[in-house]
Parts: sequence; structure tokens; C-alpha cells
Amino acid sequence: MIIQSLDPRVTRARIDQEKEFQPLDQLDQFETYEVFHQKKRGQQHSHVGIVHAPNAELAMVFAKEQYSRRGQCVNLWVVRTRDVFVTEYEDADIFETTPAKLHREAESYKVMDRIQAYKERQEA
Repeated sequence: MIIQSLDPRVTRARIDQEKEFQPLDQLDQFETYEVFHQKKRGQQHSHVGIVHAPNAELAMVFAKEQYSRRGQCVNLWVVRTRDVFVTEYEDADIFETTPAKLHREAESYKVMDRIQAYKERQEA
């Protein structure tokens, strides 16, 4: 049976009342979930914070309460922190560009110098 609540956000979460929740061990902690929200349709989701919850369903309820209550929000993503794959700071060399590919970056082109030289040739 789905929990029916006076709070429409809880009802929309469709949490199964008969689903057994596994109790935590004494002094154990809830998992952390990363929360991303989307302000308007078509915009990208942005990270807004984390919530602590025993499962994904309650993490969604907590995220709605915490991050969409005051500001405009059309969509939420809730992801277990342990499921987010990250790079290590020691692997920073994977982001370095090789000097041979400077043609891909705009700062290697000296357009204003060329325009100034052209103007000087035209005046002479």
C-alpha cells in the first residue's frame, strides 16, 4: 500500500508502506545522497547539496523539502554519493593539453596584432 499523506510531496513519492526498511546498526549512519536540481526545463541540472537518508525514496522526500521548497525547481536528481565516480587529484595530468595542439585554443591567435599590422600597411 502506498503511503497517503496530507503533504502532496510525500504522496507523489509513492513510498510503499509495507516495504520493510532494514534498521541500522547501533551508532550507524544514514547514507549520503547528492542532490541536483533543474531550475527551468531545458536547463542543466546543478548540484545543490547533500542529504542523509536511509534509502533513495526518503532521500527524494528530504531533497524536496530541503532544496525545492523556497526556490523554483522543476526537477530533482538524487544520487548515492558512493555511486558518483570521481577523478583523483593525483591524476590531474589527464586534463593537461599537449603543446602541439595550441591551434585549438583561441589565445594562440594574435588577430588584433594582424589587424593593426594591416591598418599600418594601408596607411603607408
